[in-house]
Amino acid sequence: MENKEPVASKAQELKVFLFMTVLLAPVLAVATVGGYGFIVWMYQLLTGRLPGA
Repeated sequence: MENKEPVASKAQELKVFLFMTVLLAPVLAVATVGGYGFIVWMYQLLTGRLPGA
């Protein structure tokens, strides 16, 4: 049996790389930091003190 999967071209690889580095990585970084901030804020709201304090 032959493998008939299409081979990604260099242009497609470049587009995916740019998408991941320019758009996806910053969005994930902001979501991670924002999510952590939200968790700390909710913890403070429910307990009235800082975590670890």
